[in-house]
Amino acid sequence: MEFQELIGTRRSIRFFDPKRPVEQEKIQKILEACLIASCAVNAHWLRAIVVKRDDIPKAELEKLKNPVQAVVIELAPVHIYFYADLGVVNRVKGSRLRQLVDANIVASTHGWSTKFVDEVVYPMILKPMTESPQYPAMAAFDCGIAACQGLLMAFEQGLGACLTAFTAPIIGAITKPPADWFPLYQLNVGYSLESREAGGQRPRPPFEEQYFLGKYGNPFPRDPKVVEELKKSKMLQAPAPQPGRKEELRRLARQLNLPE
Repeated sequence: MEFQELIGTRRSIRFFDPKRPVEQEKIQKILEACLIASCAVNAHWLRAIVVKRDDIPKAELEKLKNPVQAVVIELAPVHIYFYADLGVVNRVKGSRLRQLVDANIVASTHGWSTKFVDEVVYPMILKPMTESPQYPAMAAFDCGIAACQGLLMAFEQGLGACLTAFTAPIIGAITKPPADWFPLYQLNVGYSLESREAGGQRPRPPFEEQYFLGKYGNPFPRDPKVVEELKKSKMLQAPAPQPGRKEELRRLARQLNLPE
């Protein structure tokens, strides 16, 4: 699938085939996509624990459910729990940045050297950063970039996926993450029972209310020609609600023995 179409085709899938397992190699590819994502200071905050739904004790799975994601986590055969490893910067110090220097990724033209990493970047920038109240949010932003690549990889492989919150203490008792891992989101993965359109592209706020040029209050101009180009590339697709969606939901409810 071409990249722009892949972005446009992604949906939050909430109806999975609960009995169809996901191949191990497809899960690995999702994680490989996460690993190579752009990453600030080469820290790699994102951590993931993959759990097959059927390996979660039934009583614990029930405890994990809340009103907005209960059906999703019950149907999805694979749960990927994403965390931000907040302790990684102080554990590795400048070693991963030195790897970039040694690999000629960051260069002396921009002031980089192993000495610069050891004497300036880590002690004067990175270590103080970890003591800032904003640090968890910074790490989470970086993790989101990586998780998004994994999410798109799921769809590229013909899977469906949906991000949901998870109850960290309950799943933590099963998966035993380190204490300094900050819980983020759960990626539910499986084979979709919904149509590819899944009701159409989701409603979004007006473009002009979200993005600005130069200063707040000056909307970034949205060129209609660009919009048409993106429709042709299938990044911008038919919006919800699409004809037949209610009928599809009724069919899925009956198929999965869910309330209509």
